[in-house]
Amino acid sequence: MPLIQLQDVSKLYGFGDATTLALDEVNLTIDKGEFVAVMGPSGCGKSTLLNLIGLLDKPSHGQYRLNDKLVSRLNSNQAAKIRRDKIGFIFQFFNLLPKLSALENVALPLTYKGVTQTKRLKIASEMLDRVGVQDREYYLPGQLSGGQLQCVAIARALVNNPQIIIADEPTGNLDSGSSRLVMELLSEIHKMGNTIIFVTHNPELTRFATRVVYMHDGSIVHDESSTVGRVANRARKVLYTLPATKEEDDLAGVSLLMKALPIKSSISDRLSPKYLTKNNIKRRSKRKALGKQAK
Repeated sequence: MPLIQLQDVSKLYGFGDATTLALDEVNLTIDKGEFVAVMGPSGCGKSTLLNLIGLLDKPSHGQYRLNDKLVSRLNSNQAAKIRRDKIGFIFQFFNLLPKLSALENVALPLTYKGVTQTKRLKIASEMLDRVGVQDREYYLPGQLSGGQLQCVAIARALVNNPQIIIADEPTGNLDSGSSRLVMELLSEIHKMGNTIIFVTHNPELTRFATRVVYMHDGSIVHDESSTVGRVANRARKVLYTLPATKEEDDLAGVSLLMKALPIKSSISDRLSPKYLTKNNIKRRSKRKALGKQAK
């Protein structure tokens, strides 16, 4: 029995001529224990898909079943209870409360379950230990690095022992070292039986996934299984076609080259290392001669 099942799910925003189709009859089945990466260009519906799976929003059309229970038509209170008990969220911008310590931020979801203060602080401390930042439990968010903030956010997502963890670009604000730390942490959590669904623009991060879903214009256009440790096949094609430099860098480089080289020489000559070396020597000699005349 699938854990998550979307059947012909569509999501519309706006009215009349201003209507936007964010999801277009999406069909998706996710089994318990999968580690699913969702990829696609900006505005293709990735975040909308996660919001629907996480019961933060409702589909305009279609059905959503969670654990074989129809949840797409639940009222707000019923949806909130399932979110609290079954789903953990990790966000790109961490969403920690700035005036609460790391420990208090992690303990916060337990407050809504009626857990006593002593017990929820103990559980929160254990969670921070699990993600490797227990020594920072009394620090405020402003005193932590980006990687540490995301580890605290992961601990908060795990504190209710959810079945599903939803991560919307969890490494989007992190450097490469912190990104790897966060993804390895999620990988360890996945090995313990959690189902993880995460959005990413980085093809390299598909190494951690067991399955990759590709979206375009509100639809799922490709769905492939992936081997952990290897970049997914379709993602590898994207990775190898990415430019090594930005367009602005190229233009800046061409501009400097044009200023440094004589106009009369041909393009092929200008790009020749021999030509550049020869002309640099000539220019140095000329500058020396001018310097002697000035003296």
